[in-house]
Amino acid sequence: MNGQARHHGSLDPVLMMLAAMILAIALTWIIPSGEHQRTSDKENAPVIAGTYQPLAKPLGAAALLPGKAKEGEARPVSPVALVTSIPAGLKKSAPLIFMILSLGGMFGVMRATGALDAGIQRLIGVSGGRMAILVPVLMLAFSAGSTFLGMISEYLLLIPVMVALGERLGRSRMFGFAIVTLAAKVGYLASVTSPVALLIAQPIVNVPVFSGLGFRLAIWIAFLAIAMLYVLREARIVSTPAPIEHERLSSRHLAILLIAAATLVLLVVGSLEFGWHDGEFTALFIAAAAVMTLVAQVPARKGVALFVDGMKSMMLAALLVGMGRAVEVILRDGQILDTIIEAVSSGIHGMSPVIVAPIVMGVEMVLTLLIPSTSAKAALSIPVLGPIAASAGVSGQVTVLAFLFGNGLVNMLAPTSGMLLAYLAAAGIPYNQWFRFAAPLFALLALLSAAALMIAVLIGY
Repeated sequence: MNGQARHHGSLDPVLMMLAAMILAIALTWIIPSGEHQRTSDKENAPVIAGTYQPLAKPLGAAALLPGKAKEGEARPVSPVALVTSIPAGLKKSAPLIFMILSLGGMFGVMRATGALDAGIQRLIGVSGGRMAILVPVLMLAFSAGSTFLGMISEYLLLIPVMVALGERLGRSRMFGFAIVTLAAKVGYLASVTSPVALLIAQPIVNVPVFSGLGFRLAIWIAFLAIAMLYVLREARIVSTPAPIEHERLSSRHLAILLIAAATLVLLVVGSLEFGWHDGEFTALFIAAAAVMTLVAQVPARKGVALFVDGMKSMMLAALLVGMGRAVEVILRDGQILDTIIEAVSSGIHGMSPVIVAPIVMGVEMVLTLLIPSTSAKAALSIPVLGPIAASAGVSGQVTVLAFLFGNGLVNMLAPTSGMLLAYLAAAGIPYNQWFRFAAPLFALLALLSAAALMIAVLIGY
């Protein structure tokens, strides 16, 4: 799959990430450095509002060489970081990278058994290939997992499945990809009960976790309906659809598909009930691949080869995740993120709350380009923006909503989002093709999100 992501005339995702890293290094030379005090020494510990202090940053020739800043000073990031930050980003993202690779390995085994193709054909047979049934049902299921449970990286498993489904129906690769991606992104934007965002963001502004879900639920339903209609526009036939067959699945194929379904269920239960993370998910995918190999009666040597080939197909996706983290490493080392937050927060004093709420969303959109990580961005921005917004009459609930909108909207398109680029690499779709497809929907949802924030302020949400 990694080779499919590079089409003639398309933007190479690795070069895009290198360009983002170069820009990040340049910003550390242009933007003054500063820092807030934090509640602990942990990397993503929340900042303490009102504690910002500018830092001296000598810009002499010595700064061109790698090194650490003196106590009480900052350093612009050396151009050498263009190479040194990549292994640093890979190291910080190692658990997620291993999960992505093991997921590719499991998928390689699953596809080789023929169960995937048989399952897709059965799904088409049950629905009769009717788009008006397939698209809403699938998008509702995927978006529900995202908005209620916070599922995002888990959907990498389904990207190749949906692309294959779209092609089997004679539709474009973009059609199958959009079914998963837009559904997941809209769900994450609304985050009705997503623990990933709300467990961090709401306590910072002293509102109960998961409170205010009624308004977010209405937003989710409205935005998801728009996304469904948008995907159905892409449902035109571009090739000859495969004939619709109504044959039942063989017992072996059914067993393998049930193993895949059980794996997905365990992902959710393990995450929510037992606190599983990427390391446990990696072990789960390896175990699932081994069981699939046994059920399919594939010789051990061939099963290992299939698993390794599947891992190779996800190599580009894994690299992009690490490079995305490298951008964040550069910006943190240059200590300019706190300066950006402080500059914006001081600029919104005295404004009307109806205006401040969309401005907070806009700030979060900019920050999402710099830091795609939801938890890191919440810990950095909300402790500073929350009190400033509150002084303008914006409630904590609305501040969290602005954070969710800004985070979810930009992660739909951000070229610095390693996870989005991993999605695209898994589907074999170039970034610029995705940008052209999704940009109109992004613009519409951004306008509607700003309007929703204004309404939220006016109704006292």
